[in-house]
Amino acid sequence: MKDKQNCIKNLKCILCDIDGTLYDWSRILSPETIKVIQKLHDKGILLGLASGRPYEELCLYAKEWGFDFDFDVIIGLNGAELYVSHHLYEYFKLSCDTLKEIMEFMKPFDVNPFLYWHQKLLCMKKDKMMEKSAATSKRKIVVADCEDMLYQEENAKIMFRMSEEEVAKVEAFLKTHPSKKYAGFKTQSTLIEFMDPRISKGFALEKLCEKTNIKPEQIMAFGDTTNDNSMLEKAGWGVCLLNGSQDTKDIADEITKDSCSNDGFANYIRENVL
Repeated sequence: MKDKQNCIKNLKCILCDIDGTLYDWSRILSPETIKVIQKLHDKGILLGLASGRPYEELCLYAKEWGFDFDFDVIIGLNGAELYVSHHLYEYFKLSCDTLKEIMEFMKPFDVNPFLYWHQKLLCMKKDKMMEKSAATSKRKIVVADCEDMLYQEENAKIMFRMSEEEVAKVEAFLKTHPSKKYAGFKTQSTLIEFMDPRISKGFALEKLCEKTNIKPEQIMAFGDTTNDNSMLEKAGWGVCLLNGSQDTKDIADEITKDSCSNDGFANYIRENVL
């Protein structure tokens, strides 16, 4: 049984997803959120970002958001990367054969596959969704000459952009076609990602505890959708944003009163932690 008050009393670390959690699609960190993060840092609470984005991108955010400190923990690529104590750990990349198998698995659906590739985004077609992803990640788009390019090298994950209607179809298909080689899950309303089944944000949380003196019950975690579920489950207290998906609300220990567009994270921290 989880104990909220015990977690808050002995709190050492807060892990937080970004999109749909710290901010909405405006991708602007609100003044209130900035103030709250600064106060948590001043209290000596370790702060961590947990995202599907790679470490090389996430490590730049503290400066971009105007902080004069770096985040203590970074969980990148949904748990395939963990940065803590000035060291980057990497886990379980997908083999070339597995990437090819995933591409075949997704053939029945109307999707645009892409992956992080040599500081760029490698995709099958350049469209508005890809341009938005490129702008967010500050990477150039490279359109593959053929789909073989997407599985010529091992990679931590492969992603597929699609409509929200298509996401629902893929999620249903994944439930009836499980694999021991990979796991597929929704990370945004129009995005499905595939990774090694051993990888998750919850896996990275466990590794974080192994490499520090922090216990899971001393960690509070915030998220909004499926790829955050394992992290919320394994943390001492897991909080889902009001705007979160139903599956994440179902497993969360608590749901914020406000959405990410209305400072849900900041308001929750002010009321419960600060």
